[in-house]
Amino acid sequence: METSKITTQSLQKRKGAEKIVAVTAYDYTMAKLFDELVDFILVGDSLGMVIQGKPNTLSVSMDEMLYHTRCVVSAARHAHVVADMPFLSYQVGEEEAIRNAGRLLQVGAEAVKVEGGVAVAKTVARIVDLGIPVMGHIGLTPQSVHAFGGYKVQGRTEKSRESILQDALALEDAGAYALVLEGIPVELAAEITRRVKIPTIGIGAGSSCDGQILVNQDLLGLNPSFSPRFVKKYADLADTIRKAITEYASDVRKEAFPGPEHSFHVTH
Repeated sequence: METSKITTQSLQKRKGAEKIVAVTAYDYTMAKLFDELVDFILVGDSLGMVIQGKPNTLSVSMDEMLYHTRCVVSAARHAHVVADMPFLSYQVGEEEAIRNAGRLLQVGAEAVKVEGGVAVAKTVARIVDLGIPVMGHIGLTPQSVHAFGGYKVQGRTEKSRESILQDALALEDAGAYALVLEGIPVELAAEITRRVKIPTIGIGAGSSCDGQILVNQDLLGLNPSFSPRFVKKYADLADTIRKAITEYASDVRKEAFPGPEHSFHVTH
């Protein structure tokens, strides 16, 4: 793995070579733990669900994205940092999209991620032309949850499959440096990965992608009530945390904590 700071260019060189590893983070502590272990950290608008407890990502604001991006950037010395552009930060108009993308770079993000394909390609091209790297996101795009009728796998019909393929090609033509492929059949993800010259990052899209990303709370087992098929849990930290807090509470109640070794005394 690279020891120097990872950039858009070094990620692109991984295409068809070394797999790209990515994870979400929303705060300094987690980002610092992940920094040397992954290739890029996504400050995702998924914070609306895993941090704020909302049913979807639609209420996340630009100010919230800026705050969480600052926190993550403070810890990232190695990993490339990508920040999500939240709902309505780029759909209203190109000028507003450019301004919001620039604000994320001003707080330290090294790229922004935009959901959508053909419909946003012109906006992506404008942002890229101004020197702001853009990562695309197609397939199951969470900001379109109501249009999809829920979090459902996309690209299962011939029409949907062709539409997603055209989205991928349009984003590549617009200058996106990488693509997140979410919630699509493995065959379609493999075809897109073959057809485009930029790296593809899968989440629920199979192993043919050039890399993978997961929400850190999902892979760490911090959200036991959420267990979709595409997630592999590498730890059960929810249980570990509950046990630790239970022991702490017990010690406080029976006056076993704090002990003399945790206390200070007057010195003479």
